[in-house]
Amino acid sequence: MIVTVASFKGGVGKTTTAVHLAACLQEKGSTLLIDGDPNRSASGWSKRGELPFKVIDERQAAKHARDFEHIVIDTEARPEREDLEALAGGCDLLVLPTTPDALALDALTQTIDTLKSIGTDKYRILLTIIPPKPSKDGEEARASLQEAQIPLFNRGIRRYSAFQKASLGGVPVSKVSDPNAYEAWIDYRMVAEELIV
Repeated sequence: MIVTVASFKGGVGKTTTAVHLAACLQEKGSTLLIDGDPNRSASGWSKRGELPFKVIDERQAAKHARDFEHIVIDTEARPEREDLEALAGGCDLLVLPTTPDALALDALTQTIDTLKSIGTDKYRILLTIIPPKPSKDGEEARASLQEAQIPLFNRGIRRYSAFQKASLGGVPVSKVSDPNAYEAWIDYRMVAEELIV
C-alpha cells in the first residue's frame, strides 16, 4: 500500500500524520516513510530519536521502495496542480489532513476542487488537531464535510501536547510519557485500520 500525505496549508499535522500512519502500518508489515518535504521534518523527527520504520529522502526512493510492503510519503506543503496529479496517480490513497478552522477548510476546498478537476477520487480527508470539548469545531467541520459528500475518515485526531513531545523525542506518540499518549496513539491507530480495510 502506498499512502501519500499532502496539504495546501502548513500547520495541519501533515508530518505528524505521515509519521504515525507509518508507525501503525509498520505493525502490519515492513513500512518505509519517504520524506518529500524540503523542510525534511520527518527526517529530523527520525534523527532525534528512534522510529520503528525506515525514513529516507525522496532521492533514495527508487533504491529502497521495492523492499517494503507499505510506503508513506510526506510531501511538500502547497503542491501545485501538476504535483497533485502526480501524487494522486502514484499512490493508493491521498490523505489530506486539515484542522477544523475556517482558513484550513478554505485551503482544503481548493485542494478538493483541484483533485476533482483532474478526475481523481483516491483521497480522504483527516480532521486533525481537533480542540477538546466544549469546542464544537471538530463536530461542525465533520458535519460540513459530510454534507458536501467529501470522503472523510471516521476517526479524527484530537489535539494533544503528547504529539509535540513525540516529535521532540524522535519517537511515535505511543512511546512518550504523557497521560494522553495512549489516546493520541489510538486516534491514529483507528485511522490506520480504516486504511487497511
